Amino acid sequence: MTDQQIITAQVTKAILDLSAAGKLEKGAQIVIGCSTSEVAGGRIGKNSVPEIGEWIAAAVLHVCEQKGLIPIFQCCEHLNRALVLPLSAAKALGYTRVSAIPQPKAGGSVPAAAWKMMEEPCLVVSVQADAGLDIGDTLIGMHLRPVAVPFRGEIKQVGHAHLTAAYSRLPYIGGERAVYV
Repeated sequence: MTDQQIITAQVTKAILDLSAAGKLEKGAQIVIGCSTSEVAGGRIGKNSVPEIGEWIAAAVLHVCEQKGLIPIFQCCEHLNRALVLPLSAAKALGYTRVSAIPQPKAGGSVPAAAWKMMEEPCLVVSVQADAGLDIGDTLIGMHLRPVAVPFRGEIKQVGHAHLTAAYSRLPYIGGERAVYV
C-alpha cells in the first residue's frame, strides 16, 4: 500500500469507529485537528505537508458525506484555531464567521485543502462539535461540547502522528434518585 492509501484508510477507520462509539446521528458535527508535520514524522508546526493535507481532507469529506456528518477542520494557532466548515452548516448553527482563507503555513495543510475541496466553505471562530479527532496533538478540546468522553479505538496513530479521539454525551443532572437515558 502507498502512504496515501495507508493514511486514508487510517483516517476513514478512525472516523467510522468514533461515529459508532459516539452513536453519531446524521447532522452531527465532527471536528478534525491535524498536524501534517506530525503525520509525516516531523514536529508540529515545523514542516507542513500540503499533499498529506489533501489526502486527509479528502478522506474526512468522503466519510462525512457517506455518514451524513458535518465536517469541521480546525486551523492552527496562526488563525486562532478558527474552523473551516460548509457555509450552510455555519449559518444553520448560528456560528460567528470570520474573514480569512487558510493556507498551509497559516492555518494548516488540512484546513487549506478542505477549503479548496468544499463547495462553499467558510471560517468560524468556534464550534461545539459532537465528536472530534485530534491527529498530532493539535488540541481540539475547546471545540467539543460538554461532556467530552475519550475514545480509544483500534487506530492509535495516523502516519507517525498520535491520534486522540472523543465524543460528547449529554451531561447527567440530578442525584441518586435520577434516572438517565
